[in-house]
Amino acid sequence: MQESTLYQQLAQTLAEAIHVGTYPPGSRLPAIRRCASNHQLSVNTVLAAYRILEDRGLIEARPQSGYYVRSVLPSVKSSGDRQAQVRSPSSEKLDLIDAVFAAQNHPDYTNISLACPQNSDFFPTAKISRIMASLLRREPSLIGRYALPPGSERLRREVARRSMDLGIRLTLEDITLTHGCMEALQLALRTVTQPGDCVGIETPTYFYLFPLLASLGLRVIEIPTDPQFGLSLDALELLLQERRIQAIVAMPTVQNPLGCSMKLEEKRRLAEMVNRYQVPLIEDGLYGELQFCWPLSPAVKAFDREGWVLYCTSFTKTVAPDFHVGWIAAGRFTGKLARLKSVSSLTESRLLSETLGHFLESGGYDHHLRTLRRRYAAQLDEARSIIARHFPQGTRATLPSGGFVFWVELPDNVDSVQLFHRLLQEKICLTPGALYTLSDRCNSALRLSCCYPFDERYTYALKRTGALACEMSGIAPP
Repeated sequence: MQESTLYQQLAQTLAEAIHVGTYPPGSRLPAIRRCASNHQLSVNTVLAAYRILEDRGLIEARPQSGYYVRSVLPSVKSSGDRQAQVRSPSSEKLDLIDAVFAAQNHPDYTNISLACPQNSDFFPTAKISRIMASLLRREPSLIGRYALPPGSERLRREVARRSMDLGIRLTLEDITLTHGCMEALQLALRTVTQPGDCVGIETPTYFYLFPLLASLGLRVIEIPTDPQFGLSLDALELLLQERRIQAIVAMPTVQNPLGCSMKLEEKRRLAEMVNRYQVPLIEDGLYGELQFCWPLSPAVKAFDREGWVLYCTSFTKTVAPDFHVGWIAAGRFTGKLARLKSVSSLTESRLLSETLGHFLESGGYDHHLRTLRRRYAAQLDEARSIIARHFPQGTRATLPSGGFVFWVELPDNVDSVQLFHRLLQEKICLTPGALYTLSDRCNSALRLSCCYPFDERYTYALKRTGALACEMSGIAPP
């Protein structure tokens, strides 16, 4: 095993120990020579690991004393259950979503919240290019043939194989390729609901669900979601008992925007509930393969016995955003969903699907995912360290279980929508928390993203956001 791998492994082991409280804030890490002896490593390897933890903002060196765990951001607290209300997004909410989306796509703005990596070194660009070029040389007719539903057999076979990492057992016939995860969600909703139905969703949740649900004539009930443990199953079961919802949309693993994942036993319970009450669960698994733990925590779909869970995901966050290739395993609804796909976008690109299929076959995807997970875990730590030093005292943040987005709660007197508009004047774009709920409970929150190179431009934007939040709150950093 190479030396670089050893010090990265040690750094990750110590980082996990810090996060779970084995080394609480202010505690001293083992002396370098003692740590080297304990782990049977060289002194230089331990030094390199400690430097990584310094760079990530987790520890600090104190002259003549050693290395100590830095003060960390307090975690976001649950807001408690509230009475469930049927809601629809207001025109003001939809207008704000449009304004944020336009700003996120402005080429002159520094974005610190868009949940899409903005640099080619986050993707296996060179390898994908070589595979595509080779395919075109060997099979130029690929661009002249439709890949009718359910889509490329090669890619579906690889999807079925990889799904076993998430505990999901699928055949080729269970899988339909889609135009990204959003089309998968839309097709799932059209399959299991009709206009006027009520859909249960997490709160906060991915904000583009609101215009999607509104466009389908669906109403919304927000279900309390704990920042650490996810969807409240007690609140959900009450809604199911009262027959108040006809479907559920949730992200049980690496939830957007919180970054949290449900416990294994809670996932089992959720699958059992939707099967018992026969209410479909549309499981958004977009970040499932970016979990920091290994083996991966299973999807809820892994415990689905009667086909009431529709699992949706895509490769846009991990391999190739522009390919926009996703897939859905719709369980008992597979036939109806396939018919809707045929009259919707009809087909996915055969060339892009075959390219992805060959890439997954090559084994390069697993190496790529391991690299991404390490990078995102490190960048989340670094971003949280910047927030701890530059945002108002009392700021809280979630500690994601994977992915690259996290949730930040500012002091109550900071309106994140006003903060958004003020930062736009300086060509900095963030996403205010008000977008992620139809209530008023997230007005002082925001979502941040760590899927950018941590260059001077990004870190300045993050520090400037903190400085402006301090000014608006009248509270200095810690």
